[in-house]
Amino acid sequence: MKNFALIGAAGYIAPRHLKAIKDTGHTLVAALDPFDSVGILDSHFPQAEFFTQPELFEDYLHALRGTPRQVDYVSIASPNYLHAAHIRMALRAGADAICEKPLVLEPRDILQLKDLEAETGRRVWTILQLRTHEALLNLMHRLQSDSRRTYELDLTYITSRGTWYLRSWKGRTEQSGGLATNIGVHFFDMLAWLFGKVQQVEVHRRDDTVAAGYLELERARVRWFLSIDVNHVPAALKAQGKRTYRSMLLDGQEIEFSEGFTDLHTRVYERTLAGQGFGLDDTYEAIATVAQIRNLPLSNRKDTMHPFLLEAVSG
Repeated sequence: MKNFALIGAAGYIAPRHLKAIKDTGHTLVAALDPFDSVGILDSHFPQAEFFTQPELFEDYLHALRGTPRQVDYVSIASPNYLHAAHIRMALRAGADAICEKPLVLEPRDILQLKDLEAETGRRVWTILQLRTHEALLNLMHRLQSDSRRTYELDLTYITSRGTWYLRSWKGRTEQSGGLATNIGVHFFDMLAWLFGKVQQVEVHRRDDTVAAGYLELERARVRWFLSIDVNHVPAALKAQGKRTYRSMLLDGQEIEFSEGFTDLHTRVYERTLAGQGFGLDDTYEAIATVAQIRNLPLSNRKDTMHPFLLEAVSG
């Protein structure tokens, strides 16, 4: 049995980490969050120590070293801009880090963390859960059978959020990295995993609620559209009360991957605990891509524009 600590215990994604730790047969010995609404701990690990101050939490991790409760892994589900600092805390406490996406905001941070891995002998792992999705694994095997083709892909992801989103740290680019980073990074990782390195990046729209653009990868040309605005959900679905919409149209054929998301964190934990998790090199391409998307000037090139955005421009 491995010992875990969790940073960000009161957050949105924390329950998936708690479930993954429990489902894989391990235990949580300590948790940290500046907010104390963490009653969910009682449903999973009621004996875990809880801290609201990072200094005391870090002291506790160091005090456990050399004891049966020494922490082997620190799971990190804190706001994006704190990930690099919390990873360093974990590694210097003698633990591996399992960090939510985006692992960091800038590719240079990955290079610095590689140096810290070498210095401490510990590892940094991240959550790239789409790489464990059954439908996408099947697609990967299908693509490998004809690796010389170049594909045309339209990727659309609408996940509606209330006004709270823009008033939280998620709505502040310097803290979340912006929409493409906070909402879209795992899709950009999926694209590089399936179709190879990114060779060209265009950004057609980038604001608080929508990010859209175009990517050329080694084996695909991709028009992509991300939104947190419910008004972008297709009318027929919105009439049914739906607030989310995922679509991946590959050479005109819909790739269905709307289901099967429930246990993906657990699958990633299983891989990580077996030494087959996703590390710094795995996530570098996606982090470099979203950093470009955050900083590139906007393009008005219509022949590479996503249909949802083209319709709005034409209208």
